[in-house]
Amino acid sequence: MENVVNFQQLENTYKGKKVFLTGHTGFKGAWLLKTLSLLGAEIKGYALEPHTPNDLFNLIEGEQLCHSVIADLRDKKRLESEIVAFQPDFIFHLAAQPLVRLSYQIPAETFEVNVIGTANVLDGVNLLKKKCSVVLITTDKVYHNNEWDYPYRENDKLGGYDPYSASKACAELLIDSYRNSFFNFVNYNKHLKGIAVARAGNVIGGGDWSKDRLIPDIVRSLMVDKTVVIRNPNAIRPWQHVLEPVIGYLSLGMHLENQPVEFGQAYNFGPESEDALSVEEMVKLATASWGSGEYQVEHDESQPHEAGMLKLDITKAKLKLNWLPKMNAKQAVNLTIDWYSMFSLDKNKINDFTTLQIHNFIT
Repeated sequence: MENVVNFQQLENTYKGKKVFLTGHTGFKGAWLLKTLSLLGAEIKGYALEPHTPNDLFNLIEGEQLCHSVIADLRDKKRLESEIVAFQPDFIFHLAAQPLVRLSYQIPAETFEVNVIGTANVLDGVNLLKKKCSVVLITTDKVYHNNEWDYPYRENDKLGGYDPYSASKACAELLIDSYRNSFFNFVNYNKHLKGIAVARAGNVIGGGDWSKDRLIPDIVRSLMVDKTVVIRNPNAIRPWQHVLEPVIGYLSLGMHLENQPVEFGQAYNFGPESEDALSVEEMVKLATASWGSGEYQVEHDESQPHEAGMLKLDITKAKLKLNWLPKMNAKQAVNLTIDWYSMFSLDKNKINDFTTLQIHNFIT
């Protein structure tokens, strides 16, 4: 099954358009940056500096793909001035503190970045005196988790046990308030702003080096022939390759641009239900794709709480956006491991290899 949206449609939407992208130096942001550049968009990025030379942003020579602003979301005046100076046609807001386990160590900062940072973006949008389509990325973890097999739908109760999940749920309440207060659809012809939310599942793909994420942890071990250590073997997540939500975001932006009143809502982007696999199943797929590797389960009663069961209902994105997941979990893992294998062979080829993966996926 393939995404109905195609390269030509997206190119017709984004070519020559100004796109303001927060979080462009991050894992998912760099994939979106590369894709937008292939579509011919003019991009300004706003994010913190990448951590290492091997971050995807550096490997794809991200500085050459956009006007890159290295700054903090919490610098309200700087963020507003960069948005207003650029006069964007689209804004994709990905910048965040995205890690559950880290949020236990820096809870206040997590709330500052994810909630106040989002408010600062929307204050910048409010200063624009032109049409702008805004897609705000939150997470699948915004839902109040009942630890059941039922896939969460967009109108289910929001919540959050850990600081990261709660901060994203708070961001959703904030977005809804701004949409009602400043970007109400009733007054669209005055403010000209379409505001939508994207909630993606657990994303995997080449170029993610984050700590305490499953695939990066696996790959780091496999690259040095170490045993893979996993924390929660039975935890089930809606795993998907990063290009699935990236195309979903771009598809949502396209529909929002054409019909801002109708499409200014929240949308789930995830795999089909049968591809919501356990951590242990994902490790087995990854080691099989790599061609070697063993794993063991780490039993640590002191580790912080993480959700056990999480699935997404993607019916709305299918019906309204004509978006469909293109790959199953095994294909997503294989594409991801292919990227890391190429990196381990010759990282100088990664830029072209990333471009090839995008082209093969989208065409």
